[in-house]
Amino acid sequence: MTEAGMRAVVLDGFGGPEVMRLGEVPRPRPGPGQVLIRVAATSVNRADLQQRGGNYPPPPGESELLGLEVAGLVEALGEGVEGWRIGDRVMSLVGGGGYAEYATAAAGTLMPVPDGIDLVRAAGISEVFITAWLNVFREAALAPGETLLVHGGASGVGTAAIQLAKALGPSRVIVTVGDERKAETCRKLGADHVILYKQENFAERVLALTEGRGADVILDHIGAAYLEPNLRSLAIYGRLVIIGLLGGGKAELNIGRMMVKRQRIIGSVLRARPIAEKARITAAFREAALERFARGELKPVIHEVLPLAEARRAHELIAANANTGKVILQVDPSLT
Repeated sequence: MTEAGMRAVVLDGFGGPEVMRLGEVPRPRPGPGQVLIRVAATSVNRADLQQRGGNYPPPPGESELLGLEVAGLVEALGEGVEGWRIGDRVMSLVGGGGYAEYATAAAGTLMPVPDGIDLVRAAGISEVFITAWLNVFREAALAPGETLLVHGGASGVGTAAIQLAKALGPSRVIVTVGDERKAETCRKLGADHVILYKQENFAERVLALTEGRGADVILDHIGAAYLEPNLRSLAIYGRLVIIGLLGGGKAELNIGRMMVKRQRIIGSVLRARPIAEKARITAAFREAALERFARGELKPVIHEVLPLAEARRAHELIAANANTGKVILQVDPSLT
């Protein structure tokens, strides 16, 4: 069921950034267990680019609009929702629909916006910090004192992973980046070593930095192109978590070496998980890390804030790897 209209970014078919335009669509209503959020801001994630291209459809029942997270104010409560009030400042994962003035979210995936964080910056927390925490600590079980290798250290997930590994470990963090500007950002966030992957062989550098031992955990969004050097970089009992396929989805695997080194390869996505599982993950993240934002130990790294009407430019920034941290789309400037 729908009610009044709202502004949203809509797609005129699948393709490049040019298929996006600002239009009007029906405003959603919250179903049982959901809340309606008046959106202050959303963020741009690589999954949005894939969906725009026709390669990453939303889970069944979710909005066809782009956008995987929002920050804003609770506008209405669905049947059975407890613990939240209209007007609460919240941030949340959403299965879709973030590029709009209103979005629905499962009540279990909501988090209160930490004190001292405005709604624009809050829009850069949920997706990347929960993704990094889930895969580094839950899937790969990074332990204090272990070494973490993060590919794309200056990305949204990368900047979150660096901070989480230092705050919750502490662990030794090695990152790969494309240029010195991004390298400096990672160092300021706490990265112990930065590898310029365009100039250096990252596998050789990781082994040199760890005296031949390798990294205990690798967080990778490249996939096939990095599989062999990742496993070469991985320590005995090491865990490789693959969260993206920018470098392809098929590669040869040296199973013998993986067996001898007792290595594990973990494939992981967040968006496709059932709502109940996302709610459990959100609750665990909230307990482990949320208060650290108010204390300044964790912070979203924002590259640029653009109005919703400039979604095309935001996608172009992400596609060009020009961003350091998150690109935010401000939907309602009147909300803070």
